[in-house]
Amino acid sequence: LSIPDHTTFSRRSSELNITKFKREPGEPIHILVDSTGLKISGSGEWQETKHGLQKRKNWRKLHLAIDEATGNILASELTTHKNDDPSQVPILLDQIDEEIELMIADGAYDTREVYDALSNHKSGPIQGIMPPRKDAVLSDNALASPTTRDQNIICIKEKGRLNWQKETGYNRRSLVEPAMFHYKIIIGGQLRSRNFENQKTEARIGV
Repeated sequence: LSIPDHTTFSRRSSELNITKFKREPGEPIHILVDSTGLKISGSGEWQETKHGLQKRKNWRKLHLAIDEATGNILASELTTHKNDDPSQVPILLDQIDEEIELMIADGAYDTREVYDALSNHKSGPIQGIMPPRKDAVLSDNALASPTTRDQNIICIKEKGRLNWQKETGYNRRSLVEPAMFHYKIIIGGQLRSRNFENQKTEARIGV
């Protein structure tokens, strides 16, 4: 059989359309969101040893949305290390066609941008469980109409952060770690493509 060579694969991969993961229809899902770093391959340690080169380490960030019930990756996005985590939440949510009931993420996602994306989602408002920052303050209408974030702030002040984690189920966020571990064990923690668009395709294939 005629097989395309590596150069052909590399040249075409940036335009390759990767089929999204399809989940069986069912109850509204709970997702866990986080990111992990992937190293960009370079000349390698041998070049550093032989020529005494001190290379600047380059990384990409792989943002993931995980189905809490199954551990499957439902959405992903590869960015440079300069992109912050909250900015990728709307992109991840748009990739998921199923109805989402709940999203759990760490304190880095406690931003207005994320809460706006959750409240305006296409399938309806999504409950967000993200620990507020230590200096977080209540919204102007917290007494009359408290938001989810307001409720979190009040609960933490009254009962403490540990009790808030137990009541809200925030500790389930740790289930995102196995998915990232599996990716790096099976696929690897390094991207081999040199072009950024090709790297994005490579990461989607890995997912």
